[in-house]
Amino acid sequence: MDMEHRRLGNSGLKVSVLSFGSWVTFGPQLDSGLAADCMAAAWDAGCNFFDNAEAYAGGESERLMGEAFRQNDWKRHEYVVSSKYYWGIHDTPNTKFTLNRKYLLDAIPASLERMGLEYLDLVYCHRADPDTPIEETVWAMNDAIDRGWALYWGTSEWNADEIRAAHEIAERHHLHKPVMEQPQYNMLTRRKVEKEYARLYDDIGLGLTTWSPLASGLLSGKYIDGIPEDSRAALQGYEWIKDMVSDEEANDKVRKLRDIAEELDATPAQLAIAWCAKNPNVSTVITGASKVDQVVENMRSIEVLSKLTDKTMERINDLF
Repeated sequence: MDMEHRRLGNSGLKVSVLSFGSWVTFGPQLDSGLAADCMAAAWDAGCNFFDNAEAYAGGESERLMGEAFRQNDWKRHEYVVSSKYYWGIHDTPNTKFTLNRKYLLDAIPASLERMGLEYLDLVYCHRADPDTPIEETVWAMNDAIDRGWALYWGTSEWNADEIRAAHEIAERHHLHKPVMEQPQYNMLTRRKVEKEYARLYDDIGLGLTTWSPLASGLLSGKYIDGIPEDSRAALQGYEWIKDMVSDEEANDKVRKLRDIAEELDATPAQLAIAWCAKNPNVSTVITGASKVDQVVENMRSIEVLSKLTDKTMERINDLF
């Protein structure tokens, strides 16, 4: 089955329904050669969207991805790339945990320099900032687009009221509106995507670039019998993942999910990714992997998508 490309919300931009992100995997687990190989494997499967963030590995993730674009010799018009802003990588009052104008209009060109690019396709406000007026942030993101640094902007893990407020401010002042939101979405984390944002899809044409389809690996089934030494949950600094994937009740559900996956001639990971993509409001599902064979397996989830009948979806819904 060929990779499907969907419109990013109400925009005209088309992104592959399965995309590749660099969170965790670029930096602590990868060098530039392996990063390029993993991205090439996604590309060969039809992926055209690559997701990043300023804070991933303190800017190193952006540098690695930029090198990978050059190593793979891709033309700029062929791929879509993003970065996200809020956490910051410099420890000063105006460069950390903020969406103020000073920070945003300094951080975005700094990302371009690290990545070696003239512009980003997508830029996100990585979290909401209660200390900065939303109007200030909307103007700053609009100005970043007007300066040619980015083409579209959006949010990540904002609540529905904040997204709607940003959209209304942009509409009132004839500014570039937020196009997309990047929420966590998987079989275990569903409320924002399925309930809270429900009216935004039709009302403002919100697109979704969802992250963590495997719930940090839990839904892949690899933690059913404990935590492998080479897994993300074993990394220093990711102890919070270790607690989550050790949940016995959740792993019992994953065992049953594995049975459904076997019936579809798929792995639990492929089924979990395809399940996310089955939601028509999802523009793209961001996958991540630190090994080429993992990327290949994840991208084959597109073959499982057509097998997800209403009955199978009901079984999964009952399970979770």
